[in-house]
Amino acid sequence: MQPLAKNSFNPAAGLDSASADINKIMRLSYGTEIDYQRLAYEAGEIWKSWNKQIELGTNNLPAGLEKEDKLWYSTGMLRMSATEDYGEFELRTLENMQKEGLREMQYMCDNPEDILRARSRGWGQKLDPLDKKKRLGYNTAVLDSTAGFVAADKACHWVWHLCQRAGVHFVQDPTRGKVTQIVDDGDKVIGIKTADGLEHHSDMVIVACGGWTPTLIPEVRSLLETTAGSVATIHIDEVTMPHLWQKYAPENMPVLTWGMKEGKGVYMLPRTKEGVIKFGYRATKWTNYDTVGDGQRISVPKTAHVTDKKESNIPKKSLNSIKEFISINTPDLLPLEFSATKLCWYTDSIDNSFVIDHVPNKPGMFVCSGGSGHGFKFLPILGREIVPILEGRGQDTVYGKMWRWREDKALTLGNKRNGLQEGEGGPRVLAKQDMASPRDWRVNSEASRL
Repeated sequence: MQPLAKNSFNPAAGLDSASADINKIMRLSYGTEIDYQRLAYEAGEIWKSWNKQIELGTNNLPAGLEKEDKLWYSTGMLRMSATEDYGEFELRTLENMQKEGLREMQYMCDNPEDILRARSRGWGQKLDPLDKKKRLGYNTAVLDSTAGFVAADKACHWVWHLCQRAGVHFVQDPTRGKVTQIVDDGDKVIGIKTADGLEHHSDMVIVACGGWTPTLIPEVRSLLETTAGSVATIHIDEVTMPHLWQKYAPENMPVLTWGMKEGKGVYMLPRTKEGVIKFGYRATKWTNYDTVGDGQRISVPKTAHVTDKKESNIPKKSLNSIKEFISINTPDLLPLEFSATKLCWYTDSIDNSFVIDHVPNKPGMFVCSGGSGHGFKFLPILGREIVPILEGRGQDTVYGKMWRWREDKALTLGNKRNGLQEGEGGPRVLAKQDMASPRDWRVNSEASRL
């Protein structure tokens, strides 16, 4: 367990947690998945209230958080097509936004009525911030004014602070805080064992361990797999690059996604106050197979700082896809170089939905996992839905049904399996990839013109 709170959850301090990141996208658009859309909208209201609490200094802010800090940034999100056509997912999303009374907050960037409405509401400058209509002849995109991003590191620090005030005790120590084994007495789970050799007994063990969940719970391996998205950053300087500094500021630039349903799978977030622009590639979710404690080979995290086998590079396929995004969409960044890359480890479920339930045939064990790369936005509200499930009175709620334990064979007929069927023989294994190192960090390379 890393000393996250000691370092204010700042990833620059050498922290590898997927959640302790500089920022995460906050989107409400979920296509036909209307229940996730509703939950995201409710979560958004809590994010806004947390901004207000921090601004007012409520609950005596912890060291590392200031009244000027924000968790939620209402920048909007521009969902850009990689072609001149709108994808089916985008059209279904707009239909559901209409049903939910949110269509007025969505703006099709080539629809004259939507353009006029966006301009009248102060969103006009974010319809085409990359000047794509002039440069490419089309701007097939939807601006979602309900979306934006959250400062993930500060959000983790804020929630840690709230939990401490509520009486939660954290053990953030590389030995005392590292779980090595789930302990049972033959009939039920009774606790955990930590790396210092001590056992800690409890009435219920709740496993919410991100990418390490399948390692600790073998039973969940048919439902969850540890995978990595790819992240690269570019640093811009306020003094020497004033135009770029202004252009990519959150007040001027929305979150950008590009070709998500066309196999491109790249996103970009506005610059931070330190001048960091973050890009992500999620079209291919990488796996890393290794032998774990029970002798099985499964995918486990391989990070830059914490794991025994370390990795700070990303596959060239990921980096080249990001370069392609920059070449087409943000060509003014072509003269620059990437400042860092990293793999961001999640747990993907077979159907991209959470797995939150009591583990079958394991009394005393409860699992919360399967964020599938879209879970962080629900940080303020997941507990409201989890507690009834944990207490045995929420299994028949909307989310209790969505997140309950499901058997893999029930999802093999026409439903997603999210690549879990590939195993170590699949094409996404990191050991099979050509990895990009700092010598590949020039943005304006041949790869950017692929």
